[in-house]
Amino acid sequence: MLDSFPAGYRALVIGSSGAIGGALLDALRADPDCAVAIGLNRRSDPMIDFDQEDSIGVAARQLSASGPFQLIVNAAGVLHSERFMPEKKLGDLAYEQLLATFRANAFGPALVLRHFAPLLDRKRSVLALLSAKVGSIGDNRLGGWYSYRASKAALNMLVKTAAIELARTRPNTCVVALHPGTVDSGLSRPFSGARIGRPAADAAADLLEVIDRLEASASGGFFSYNGEALPW
Repeated sequence: MLDSFPAGYRALVIGSSGAIGGALLDALRADPDCAVAIGLNRRSDPMIDFDQEDSIGVAARQLSASGPFQLIVNAAGVLHSERFMPEKKLGDLAYEQLLATFRANAFGPALVLRHFAPLLDRKRSVLALLSAKVGSIGDNRLGGWYSYRASKAALNMLVKTAAIELARTRPNTCVVALHPGTVDSGLSRPFSGARIGRPAADAAADLLEVIDRLEASASGGFFSYNGEALPW
């Protein structure tokens, strides 16, 4: 499936309990060339919970012996919860929602970059973090969804900055932000995701196709599921 990776490549999906993360893990496990495909979430062993900072470093240390990994994907994130929905106006902004959204979409992934980048194969590897097109500042025409947009924009900056640093020590590593598009999932269903989205398995296949085409020179980029480069 992933022709640019060597036979017997190793993959890791963080956020594997979500729709896209689960579909990515299923696709990787179905690939005969993938020797190891590990999923991490709040209930896995080891577990990862972005609400528990220490869990990220602990999981990375426990998995270090299973590496090096040729592919690591962070598919964890949040748009809404039982406590809040995306803000429609400035009057909806609140600390609790801002903190929860940034913790899931920016702070947690930042520590994934810190702790999991050392597990990447120096010969050829991709570290992909799922972002969102609504996190593009240049493409923002509708407004609203303040904390989600801002947290994904922050994630994009973290990816870009990490890519610059890693290029010095791991020139064959590609670190990218990927937009999966609208998927029929718990995240998008309150916003007509079941009507306008596509199956998670299709999104996973598209993302893996983009990942397979990535070269080290693409590191620090922001790409859509169709391979299109997106504006910051």
